[in-house]
Amino acid sequence: MTLQKAPKFILPLILCACLMLSMPIKANARTLNQDGPGSFADIVDDLLPAVVNISSTQKMDMPEDMPDLPQFPEGSPFQDFFEEFMERRHGMPSMPQASLGSGFVIDAENGYIITNNHVVKDAEEIRVTFQDDETLPAELIGTDEKTDLAVLKIDTKKKLTAVKFGNSDVLRVGDWIVAIGNPFGLGGTVTAGIISARQRDINAGPYDDFIQTDASINRGNSGGPMFDLKGEVIGINTAIFSPSGGSVGIGFAIPSALAKPVINQIIQYGRTRRGWLGVRIQQVTDEIAESLGVEKATGALIASITPGGPAEKAGLKAGDIILEFNSQKVSEMRELPRLVAEAKIDAPATITYWRDNKKATAKVTVGELEKAEEDGLIASGEEKISEGIKVDSVGLSLKKITDTMRRDYAIPPSVDGVAIVSVDPKSEAAQKGLFEGDIIVEINQTPVSDPEKAKEIIEKATENGRSSILLLINREDEVRFLALKLKKDE
Repeated sequence: MTLQKAPKFILPLILCACLMLSMPIKANARTLNQDGPGSFADIVDDLLPAVVNISSTQKMDMPEDMPDLPQFPEGSPFQDFFEEFMERRHGMPSMPQASLGSGFVIDAENGYIITNNHVVKDAEEIRVTFQDDETLPAELIGTDEKTDLAVLKIDTKKKLTAVKFGNSDVLRVGDWIVAIGNPFGLGGTVTAGIISARQRDINAGPYDDFIQTDASINRGNSGGPMFDLKGEVIGINTAIFSPSGGSVGIGFAIPSALAKPVINQIIQYGRTRRGWLGVRIQQVTDEIAESLGVEKATGALIASITPGGPAEKAGLKAGDIILEFNSQKVSEMRELPRLVAEAKIDAPATITYWRDNKKATAKVTVGELEKAEEDGLIASGEEKISEGIKVDSVGLSLKKITDTMRRDYAIPPSVDGVAIVSVDPKSEAAQKGLFEGDIIVEINQTPVSDPEKAKEIIEKATENGRSSILLLINREDEVRFLALKLKKDE
């Protein structure tokens, strides 16, 4: 699978996995020395039995005008001909789509197996195959699209080998890792490499915190584990950057510190239960920090507050910068969602924030994200992006003002224009402090109220060779002019 979430100058992001291991294991002293392992063989021998290949078939939507299929005698040459004809006629394959991936056992007694959500998404049937080629059906316990994790369960009298999770937070760049998986459906394959980088944000989801490795990871490795030299799972391989679909030495794994709480929740509840504050946040740029009197760009800026949400009840406001959550520093915006997600629901949390050139604290009762989504209080990032009109030349997504947006962003009825619903964090618009909820009243001194019209004006300025556009911005009923440079098509 290929994710098109990275900027166009970055290679396609391809979902893959690597590693499929499982079983508590002790590192063999003879394989390790100060310079690294002389061989991975002893470690791999103990891990291979816990690795599984995962195959799934997806349910197919049958065309409404699909005619009744005629019955042919077994072995009739007309059967293949007719199936091929129906495929061409109705644009559908004669067999269900199949997906291959990797996984690993984490609980031998209860038969729990971990893999990626994209390996089993929309699956009608899931089967796992062990090292000895025994294949068993698997039950889907639950999934989490936000972290791309899935928990399966098998019912068997077979003696299983399970691996345990290690602590990914202690990893250092340069540490050795081992990966075992099912690349291209070949079966158990072992690769090794080092940790190339940590805390990578690849725009795959709201909780991106990937481990980067140079170990070979390819299609079919998705859902397999990444091991340290103690034989503990410190990552679940999920994606690669590649121009061809094959490994080029840039692979990514979900760290165990992020995966463990999600997996435990799925096993306990059949779904995730994440904490929720009821805020929309954005990165604090140097310009924003200076304008708000903060010494350096740190924390998460509250762009808007959900009415009736935990943050509003605690007295937080748009424009506040959250600096700490439960005594844990928020150095970057993307750190806050994970801290809140892992917080105990319906329990108090302490927030340190910046307002009016000074620090302050507030007590907030953490809500439940999934319940807020069910109640329609928030929308996923994908829904917001799909609803907005993207204007790449200025890094903005625009939308017509709705009653809901007037409520969420506190937009007065007298204000007309188009609303900014997302800002490219790498754009000049972000650097100059624009964020969700800002209203563009005029573009080049022309009033706008329709996002398509706004995009047309900007595109026309680009075609006419203009290097920048002038926006009139309304924020909380205060207006100001802002010039933005136009990004030229390459």
